Amino acid sequence: MPPLKYPRWALTLLATAQLIIALDATIIFVALHDMGRALQINAQQLQWVVSAYTVAFGGSLLLGGRAADLIGRRRFYRLGMLLFALASLLGALAPNATLLIIARAAQGIGAALLFPATLALINTLYAEGPVRNRALAIWSMASAVGLALGTLLGGVLTQAFGWPAVLAVIVPLATACAVAAGAWLPADGPRAQGRSFDLAGCITVTLGGSLLVTTLVQGPEWGWTAPATLGCLLLSALLLVAFVQIEQRSRDPLMQFALLRLPGLRAALGLTFAFMSSYGVQYYFMALYFQDGYGWSPLQAGLAFLPATAVCTVGIQLAEWALKRWSARKVLVLGQLAGAIGIAWVAATLPYAANFWPLLPGVVVLSIGQGMTWTSMWIVAGQGVPAAQQGVASGMAATAQQIGGALGLAMLVMVANAGAGAPGSPSALAGLVRAEYGAALFALFGVIIALGLRPAAVDCGSLDGQANNA
Repeated sequence: MPPLKYPRWALTLLATAQLIIALDATIIFVALHDMGRALQINAQQLQWVVSAYTVAFGGSLLLGGRAADLIGRRRFYRLGMLLFALASLLGALAPNATLLIIARAAQGIGAALLFPATLALINTLYAEGPVRNRALAIWSMASAVGLALGTLLGGVLTQAFGWPAVLAVIVPLATACAVAAGAWLPADGPRAQGRSFDLAGCITVTLGGSLLVTTLVQGPEWGWTAPATLGCLLLSALLLVAFVQIEQRSRDPLMQFALLRLPGLRAALGLTFAFMSSYGVQYYFMALYFQDGYGWSPLQAGLAFLPATAVCTVGIQLAEWALKRWSARKVLVLGQLAGAIGIAWVAATLPYAANFWPLLPGVVVLSIGQGMTWTSMWIVAGQGVPAAQQGVASGMAATAQQIGGALGLAMLVMVANAGAGAPGSPSALAGLVRAEYGAALFALFGVIIALGLRPAAVDCGSLDGQANNA
């Protein structure tokens, strides 16, 4: 990889990519009410406006990571940004639920091309240690800001311009990044010769992963023991087993299973899963409670997340400071524990709060934990991974993250809807509180995973050799 001519601008572009991905995941939460009314979308279709993005993102990440490693990371940064811009424009102009859901899925594919390329660029352009930790902290700050700021910006735009604005706002930003990347990111080297794309592996893992996430999202509606659910789970399992068989026999596999010998990457798979099923989904239920329970406008609901944005950046800076003094294991345990405590505080306070202030202590604690966890888990995921495999490794960890988000949202929506009446009814509001408690339990699951993390040294010589031969 050529040296950086514009290191600050390059890191700005890489951080902005994560800001866009995170922003797009949450910016529609506050706009869902208006989307549903304007396009006459029922509750299940409304969940798919959120989940179509997750399904496409989670199902295509390994494909995106492999393509970035083989064809070029700057190329796929630019391609992902352009696809994001086009899909966002399609969504803003969508006249019905079907086209809106298709546009959200296209955004997910764009994110799947963009995310591994961005993380692989960071892990190859910046040396492992304090320099990379600093770059990842800035990248993480952009992600955390995007997750929390999405609800605020969504509220402002929805109230001022209507729901299409939450999608249209991404178009100029993504387009500008795609153009600027041609000047500020180092050019990709020549494409590797004699390397296959492992088409069979790409097809089986993309179809299997997408079908698995789809089934997890649709399971509450179909019923977990319904023939459709069981059939889709079986088919996804068969496709993923076929993927494993193909990879074991391939001369140039999509994913080298030797990567799973890296303890950091193994732990990161569980940590990203727990992060998204706790921190990632709790915004969904909070945003609904603010509007259904408190009667707040989209703007008021969005403003309620502004403190989370500011405090989360403090958590990221705290993580960078703590990682210089403590092990990643300790930082991750504290981060996930703060999430469990903070989310549970919010859940306990929601039914009794007359305004936002009683919720603030819980929001502060969970936001600090969110910042600490996000930075630390991606640092752990990249440790010891050969440069030629950074894209695929990033895709593996991000796939677990998206499966966690889909499964967590599906399960907690089922918990929220159990015995619930019409939106805003006492039973429906009680269901939203139960879902928040469920998110706290997922955060505790992350604590257990972090406790099992050991800073054992790993011999990556064989991995480097395989990467050089690939």
